[in-house]
This record gives sequence, C-alpha cells and structure tokens, in this order.
Amino acid sequence: MLIDPIPSSSYPSIFINDHPLIDVRSPIEFNKGAFPHSCNHYLIHDNERELIGTCYKKHGQAAAINLGHSLIKGELKQQRTDNWLHSLKKKPNAYLYCFRGGLRSQLSQQWLKEAGYSVPYIEGGYKAMRQFLIRSTETISQSQPLLILSGSTGSGKTELLSRRKNTVDLEAIAHHRGSSFGQHYGAQPSQINFENTLAITLLKRQINSPAYLLLEDESYLIGRSAIPKCFYVKMQSANVLVLEETEENRISRIVKEYVINMRKEFIARLGCTNGIEAFQQYLRHGIRQIKKRLGGKLHDELQNALEHACKQHESKNTPDGHRVWIAHLLEQYYDPMYRYQLNKKSHKIIFQGSHQAIHQWLDDNL
Repeated sequence: MLIDPIPSSSYPSIFINDHPLIDVRSPIEFNKGAFPHSCNHYLIHDNERELIGTCYKKHGQAAAINLGHSLIKGELKQQRTDNWLHSLKKKPNAYLYCFRGGLRSQLSQQWLKEAGYSVPYIEGGYKAMRQFLIRSTETISQSQPLLILSGSTGSGKTELLSRRKNTVDLEAIAHHRGSSFGQHYGAQPSQINFENTLAITLLKRQINSPAYLLLEDESYLIGRSAIPKCFYVKMQSANVLVLEETEENRISRIVKEYVINMRKEFIARLGCTNGIEAFQQYLRHGIRQIKKRLGGKLHDELQNALEHACKQHESKNTPDGHRVWIAHLLEQYYDPMYRYQLNKKSHKIIFQGSHQAIHQWLDDNL
C-alpha cells in the first residue's frame, strides 16, 4: 500500500526545517525554479516530457501515460530508480514532489515501493508550494515591521547584519553585493529561486515573533534579482538607521572585500594565471558598467589608475595601489549618489552612529 501524500498543512514545517526534497520534474523545470534542500532526480527527461506532452494534447491522458511507460522501461527505469535510491541513502526522510503532486509523483512513489522503499510525495507539488511561498512573502510584508540599515559604500552594513539576530541578508540571497562591482564568481540564482529563498528566510525569522527585521538598504534590483514588489514597497516605508564610518576604514574594507578576497576567490576557482586575469577583468567590467554615469573623463582617469594598481599588485605583491582609484570612485561617484538618496529619506532616519552605537541602540530599544 502506498503512503498518503504529505498535506499542504505541512508546507511551513517543510521549509522552516529544511526538509530534504527529491524533485522528480524534468531538468528544464528544475533549473527554472526549485527549492533549497531539493535535488533533481527526474522521472522523465526534457525531450521525453516534450514527446509525452505533445501526445497528451493530441490523443489524451491515457495515450500519454502509455507512451511514458514505453519510453521509460527496463534499464532506463532501473537507472532512474537507482538515482532516487542513492539520494535516499543519504537522506532517508526525503519527500518527493513533481509539478502538481500528480502522476509523476505517484509513479515515482510506486517504483520506489517496488524497490522496497516507502517514500511520501507532497500534495499539490511544486506549483502549490510555490504559491504558498508567494503568499507568505505577501503576508509577512503586510504584518512584519522592518528597519532599514543605510550607510555609505564600504561602511560595513553586511558586517553589522551578520552580528545581529532578526536580519535578512538580501545580498547573500541574491549572491550579489548590489553594486557595479557586486558580482561574485558564479551565477546569481534564477528570479524564482531568489524569491523562494527570501520567502523561506522570512518564514524562519517569524518563528520567534521578532519586533522587527533589520535589512540593508537596497535598490529594487540586486544585480539581476528583483525584490518582490510587496516587500520592496514595505522597505521603502520603513524607518532608517544610518551607519557612519571613517573614509579610511571604508577604503580598507573595500580593498579587503573587492580586491584581496575577490582575487583569492578567482584564483581558487581558475588557478593562478587565469584567476588573476579574470579578477582584473572583473574590476575593469565594474568600471565599464557605470561609464555613462561617470562621464568619459572620470572613467578614463579611473581606468588608468586601476591598470596601474593591477600592475603594482602583481609586480610588488601589494594591493595598496587600489586605494587610489577606490578613493577617487567614492569621492566622485558613490558618495554623492549616496548623499542624494539619503536626503530623500531624511524624514525616516531615527538614529545614526558608528557600528558600536548602532548595536547599542538596537540592544536598548528593540
């Protein structure tokens, strides 16, 4: 006898507890959007799904099911069953899901039952779970008070967030630091995956009924990841804390994060020679991204200073030359833009101060 499906009432605990999931949809479906702690071991591959879908449209469900059984049998059926079994050996309490919690989930469950494993599938599948997360973001956006942490580039906002509870690091979820130099090695998540992870993070933060959630001040787009409109609107109406930091410390922090650490990351991924070249291209790309806003003269000045710093970095093994173009970029571009944006939010500022002062204010008031 097959196990009853996991009901939709279990969705919150599935996501809050990072319950392991086996996604039996095709790779193209999984890559478009899935859930954290899910792995893709498909029942039917992309080309098979296309053939079965065409058959369904022309000849109906029964013909499509028969075609599926004729396509996936014998060694191929065993291979896909073995993939599920391999995953279950690592995470024996995993649940299955397909798109709607229908035939693919039931068939996968049946094959596993034949192999001696009783594995439940999730009612409603991916579509219903995705809708649950969308509604969760909307609901939490309406009910949860937010505080926005603002501060000039390099002031250490992410660092402050990492030392507090009740925070949401949108840049970590987007795998991007939110500036023209903000990309990490490796791609950002798909928009759907960004939204799914944000929703799950918000659900987890609600467990202790926090008085507020603290977030870094962000634009609507973090790289290519768009903050859900309902949540972004709530962010725009929230009170603001302003983190103050000396210019010297800001430059040092930027050099460490965007130069020293990024260079190490590229080298670790690509090897020394290719990593250094890719790292330098990353810096050049960051300046090119804002060329129109910089203007030709300033862009050329920064580009020349960058090239000099890169040569010095490799010939003398010191990143100090990067402080020159970074200081110039802050003074001529990022700081004026920050002051302009902050001025528009001046009526929402409720406190400003150093790292220590912000921590103390949060401890005393919330």
